[in-house]
Amino acid sequence: MADVFYVSITGLQLKRVWHAPTFWRHAAASMSQAKAADGCLSADARTINGVHHTLTVWTSRKAMLAYLSEGAHLKAMKAFKSFATGKVYGFETTKIPEWPIAHTLWLEKGRQV
Repeated sequence: MADVFYVSITGLQLKRVWHAPTFWRHAAASMSQAKAADGCLSADARTINGVHHTLTVWTSRKAMLAYLSEGAHLKAMKAFKSFATGKVYGFETTKIPEWPIAHTLWLEKGRQV
């Protein structure tokens, strides 16, 4: 049986350009937390068409939920509506998607947060 991974794709867009320092402070801390989190296999970020995306791969959905419910990421989630809008998409898979596929999935299946 193939390994099953949990993939999470996020995309946030700043409401105003002057929110950038707040966004980057939260983004840097959240990315650092993700890379050190139990169960995180990879964490990457890039900006596509002005939207700031993350693509994280986890050993399980449970591991991803543990990460997002504490520390820097929890602080970022509580603050994010004041400086950004966004969509998220998460799913289980046996094949980790490359960025072009992940971005297409996010566009087609992402839900507003």
